[in-house]
Amino acid sequence: MFNKSKRNRKKKQVHADLDVTAFMNLMVVLIPFLLITAVFSQVTVLNLNLPGAASNEQLKDEKPPMQLEVILRKTKLVLAERNSGVISEFPLLSKELSQEQTEVSTTSEQTAYSPFVELNKKLQIIKASAADATTITILAEPDTSYDFIIQAMDAVRLVLPDPGSDDLPSELFPDVSIGSAPADPDTPSSGGK
Repeated sequence: MFNKSKRNRKKKQVHADLDVTAFMNLMVVLIPFLLITAVFSQVTVLNLNLPGAASNEQLKDEKPPMQLEVILRKTKLVLAERNSGVISEFPLLSKELSQEQTEVSTTSEQTAYSPFVELNKKLQIIKASAADATTITILAEPDTSYDFIIQAMDAVRLVLPDPGSDDLPSELFPDVSIGSAPADPDTPSSGGK
């Protein structure tokens, strides 16, 4: 009896249709967005060479390579060579150093002092005597603004063309490393007394 009842009973079959339109709408929006952001993230990346351990391949008789440093202080920029000491100092105009104050005017009537332009000129002289040098380290104090660090990076990476000329910027010291500045020997330490 059980067999008869099972045969007579028909199973209801449900035809389920998958609705993938919501998923397709998501993909239509998401894929172009991901592709565009991937391209722009590669365009804006600046490769930095962080300071590492010294290599053992360097010979003792060989002159050590030039290790240039730009130290960003509150009152000045200091250009130094790690092995020989300070090369030049470039005083800042004021504590409230803004981008407008540090840019060099393009007119010949107004020429503003810019420590970054002066730093760039000094680095061009150094590059002329050491053409194979490509590395430089920027050492910033803890409260240095991001904009100030970027201006320093731009000044050390490229030879700035003269205003009004059609020359393209050329490489100066393209391998930039960033680190923390050592304590300023000119500033008295604020001891706990």
